[in-house]
Amino acid sequence: MKRTFFTGAEIVLPGQVASSRTLVVEGERIADITAGAYSPSKDEQRVDCSGRIIAPGFIDVHVHGASGVDVLDGPGALARVAAVLPQWGVTAFCPTTVACAPDALGAFLNDVAALRATRPAGSARVLPAHLESNFINPGYRGAQPLEFLREYQGSQGSQGPQGSQGPQGSAYTAREILEAIESRRAEVGIVTMAPEIGDGLDLVRRLIAAGLRVSLGHSGATFEQARAAIDAGARHATHLFNRMSPMTHRDPGLVGAVLSDDRVAAELICDGHHVHPSVMRVAIAAKGPSRVMAITDGTAGSGLPAGSCVRLGGQEIVTGDVARLRDGTIAGSVLTMDLAFQRLIKLCGVPIDRAVEMCATTPARELGLRGHGAIEKGAIADLVVLDANLAVASTWVGGEQVWPTSSTPRRTPSDPRRPPY
Repeated sequence: MKRTFFTGAEIVLPGQVASSRTLVVEGERIADITAGAYSPSKDEQRVDCSGRIIAPGFIDVHVHGASGVDVLDGPGALARVAAVLPQWGVTAFCPTTVACAPDALGAFLNDVAALRATRPAGSARVLPAHLESNFINPGYRGAQPLEFLREYQGSQGSQGPQGSQGPQGSAYTAREILEAIESRRAEVGIVTMAPEIGDGLDLVRRLIAAGLRVSLGHSGATFEQARAAIDAGARHATHLFNRMSPMTHRDPGLVGAVLSDDRVAAELICDGHHVHPSVMRVAIAAKGPSRVMAITDGTAGSGLPAGSCVRLGGQEIVTGDVARLRDGTIAGSVLTMDLAFQRLIKLCGVPIDRAVEMCATTPARELGLRGHGAIEKGAIADLVVLDANLAVASTWVGGEQVWPTSSTPRRTPSDPRRPPY
């Protein structure tokens, strides 16, 4: 097997940052982490990483799109998103949908299946999808399209708000949506839902029985309703603080239930706009890095200049400090994972190894990705190499460099985008 030697870098290992080590990759796996010196043979490669930092590749469990492309844009869209994410250090991601009709969901999940079966060269790994599903609270929907929301009622399912219909004028039920999900079970990883709507607890149990990871979000659940859902098996919280019942000292709400229960791992949008840095610090202190996953909630506007007009699940959004619908409603972020990582360190004072834990290790563990999310012997060699300013210098998937490539224009070492505070 081909061997690659990464030399001269600081290496972020579980719980520490190690200096004067050589990282040895053989094939797609990490073969050794040693203080020894190596002289590669003619069939081996040496990568000089002097002055740089090597970390496990970032894993984004909540991203809708990037660089002008939304994952629901149709054939080829998901592949284009997977191809651009490595420039920001992403080696694996859960493509994330907004609520949509069963036929659109089915077509999207077919694309997920194809890209999971065969990863195109130069792309991030496509993981099972995250569905910000049809089963959310209309009052907390944010940019989720109202016409696609449905209420689960046992095995029947209602037609949705005011008997609303699908995009072609044909009504569909909650049952049809669930059939679309369950028929493609292997391609679905996370389902966001509101447990207080309809027979929500029954739906939690049904999804878990199908082997899906239930996330609480877009929800006005009370503390008691949230705890009941957690007791029923929910183990994930979608973009903590955003589009959920808030916490007060007498009424903890969904936020309080998530912060006070170690069974739940919480997503945190780390752009400094969706959640103020001081509140980010509170959440990390309350739950610890092992129970917090840094996410982007990135949209097709991620990576584009402010003022760009793109789409989110068919709706027009405009980029700025965040992404917004034309009426001003926040519709996801324009964040990328490299900036999420930087802002954890620079805005929140998180040590670099703990930031790596939230951007790679915790997501990998929560998704059951064995051999991912940490640099250790035998692990998959999904890596990001960072410069002294924490900008991405190169990204490697399975021991192969996927960014930059020979045709990639090199950007300046210091990213011109600045934190908001």
